[in-house]
Amino acid sequence: MSFRTVYWSRGSVVLLDQRLLPHRVRYLRLTTVRQVARAIKDMAVRGAPAIGVTAALGLALEASKIRGGSVGEALRRMEKAAELLRSTRPTAVNLFWAIDRVMRVARSCGSVRELREKVLDEALRILEEDLEMNKSIGRNGAKLIEDGDTILTHCNAGALATAGYGTALGVIRAAVEEGKRVRVYASETRPRLQGARLTVWELMRDGIPVKLITDNMAAFLMQRGEVDKVVVGADRILAKTGHVINKIGTLSHAIAAKRFEIPFMVAAPTSTIDFERTPEEVEIEERDPREVLYVGRERIAPRGVEVWNPAFDITPPDLVTYIITEKGVHRPWELEGLLAKHRGE
Repeated sequence: MSFRTVYWSRGSVVLLDQRLLPHRVRYLRLTTVRQVARAIKDMAVRGAPAIGVTAALGLALEASKIRGGSVGEALRRMEKAAELLRSTRPTAVNLFWAIDRVMRVARSCGSVRELREKVLDEALRILEEDLEMNKSIGRNGAKLIEDGDTILTHCNAGALATAGYGTALGVIRAAVEEGKRVRVYASETRPRLQGARLTVWELMRDGIPVKLITDNMAAFLMQRGEVDKVVVGADRILAKTGHVINKIGTLSHAIAAKRFEIPFMVAAPTSTIDFERTPEEVEIEERDPREVLYVGRERIAPRGVEVWNPAFDITPPDLVTYIITEKGVHRPWELEGLLAKHRGE
């Protein structure tokens, strides 16, 4: 990739500000954990894996500023920073997974110096692992893509949503790298327009043929026989039930794909799998009504109208054909078995 989404540089967290794409490329240099939390909440960085990596680096940033005092005092400061980061986005599970992983390392340290070093090492390890996992997801998913396929994708599950390469777009990239000819339809993804602004930008930079559609065109496109596969990412996948939680609009595409007998595939790392919760226990983030009321600076609805703006929806497992992870290709009902393998049972 010719750009980096998030990285560590000279004691700072550096983010590509995705709010400005595709018109402007600007990087933010963040020097406090509060700035990192604000960047996550305001969606300067977005996409479940990228949020997790950013939160891990945010904890490393906080640890780097602890110079004196006891280990206990340092841990209390780290716990406070972790709680701030947890409060930013409630739905994407990678955020909590990354924070918990870094904090386990922090609690194992016997000195402040060790804490600073090991927390940074763990955060950087999470970043590198995410990139490698995405490439493995791509290779696993590419086996399901045939030469000449036309693929519909929703939102942005590309390099911008991860440490690099991407999940759903990683599958597409890997297929292209294998020499397969593919075309992509990208749905615009209202109200934040991640498909129009980000996915199209990525694919055009890679020279992968892409055509933009509005969200409500997808079913008609499928009815016309113009879509061979649907590939999306995920912000949380429930192992107990096989439900997939992803950007709002995913459920509509899954229903249409089922109706027209089109494979519906979800690409995500195992860090996105939630092995504990049921659909009723997951908090679906609701965002600012202004995202719906405005396109850019232009208001499109009458003043005084009420708005409902959930950021995600929940797709039941009977609509999901495959879940693609770095471990392989799974049916939704096979995820609990994946947990047993992770635990060594």
